Amino acid sequence: MRDNSIVKSIKELRLSQRKLQALDSQLKNNLLRALSLSLLEGEKLILQANREDLNNLPGDTTEAFRDRLELHPKRIQDITESLKQVACLPDPVDELVEEKVLSNKLNLKKIRAPLGLIFMIFESRPNVILEVFSLAFKSGNLIVLRGGSDSKRTAHEIYKIISQTLIREGVLFPVFFAIENYERNLVLDLLARKDLIDVVIPRGGEKLISLVQDNAKMPIIKNDRGLCHAYVDEDADLTMAMDIIINGKTQRPGVCNSLETILVHKNCAEGFLPSLYQATQKFSVEWHVDNRSEKILHGKPQIKLATAEDWNTEYLRQIMNCKIVDSLDEALLHIEKYGSKHSEVIITSAIEKARRFQKEVDAAVVYWNASTRFTDGFEFGLGGEIGISTQKLHVRGPVGLYELTTPRWIVDGTGQVR
Repeated sequence: MRDNSIVKSIKELRLSQRKLQALDSQLKNNLLRALSLSLLEGEKLILQANREDLNNLPGDTTEAFRDRLELHPKRIQDITESLKQVACLPDPVDELVEEKVLSNKLNLKKIRAPLGLIFMIFESRPNVILEVFSLAFKSGNLIVLRGGSDSKRTAHEIYKIISQTLIREGVLFPVFFAIENYERNLVLDLLARKDLIDVVIPRGGEKLISLVQDNAKMPIIKNDRGLCHAYVDEDADLTMAMDIIINGKTQRPGVCNSLETILVHKNCAEGFLPSLYQATQKFSVEWHVDNRSEKILHGKPQIKLATAEDWNTEYLRQIMNCKIVDSLDEALLHIEKYGSKHSEVIITSAIEKARRFQKEVDAAVVYWNASTRFTDGFEFGLGGEIGISTQKLHVRGPVGLYELTTPRWIVDGTGQVR
């Protein structure tokens, strides 16, 4: 390990596990409400630091990256609301999941317990810090946070606010540790320390996910890319379809639950695509299309033929793929081939097609007649999220309080032996 002080701090943090798990729910809730107030009090300093981070970005930084880094008063307000929502949610620690008495009179209880010490690696989204801290703290998990260097000034101000609030509220032992050393090799060192870290959660682009997958010696909760599709069926309400696609693609294109590809049934394509194209132009959406779509939209600006690579690309900007399909089966095959198992939507008035789509599409969240932009812990009533898990073991979809716990058994006996 290149920085022994960080290992020492993480070891000290681990010693707090029993104390954190024993904290009264009311104390935890009061601290989160106090933190929401502290955040508002520190808003000016946070936004000032954030402007400095934004001003230090290279000139060729993408709009999606800049958007993820940027904070403004509305986003600060959203974070404070998230903190208050987490405070209002039931405490999952020691919650009874199941209870039964065996024929030998052993009393078995399955309860929820924290995962332990979580190492969260995230790229430059400073709002993640408070969401992650609140969920980890409420669910009794210790958290080590390591963000991207692009947001280091913003992160530093937020870390200070959390630390000061903990002290003011009487939590005098460490419950989180912020790594403000941004050397890349340090992450590699920590990914080998399964003696220190119970779970690692990467939240960022494909390179970060691959780095963690290739090097972590401990379990991973993976938050992978979001290559999301919308299938417009021949039985779709086309006004509804337009609203859902415009929202899914243009509202905030730089996030993982935005749309990247639309699949349109051949029977409604000719009447639908020109209107949808026109509606997207006020957002300057560039279309990458198949040959049949190109014939319908021929001659219009911002249209180009899609390459094989385009169908497998998460753009995170105002670019959208479009393909005409002959059937629901063809749409399902396309999603099976290119989908990232994040969020998919069918737009149709035919319930049997909707239920078949929802049953057969392999994704964490499958929608019928609603925008993929709802795949979000806050929107799902979880108070926030550590990320959107696209894996299948332990957790899938938005990762909230309950997903940061694991069941264990408590067994009461009266001298039974086997």
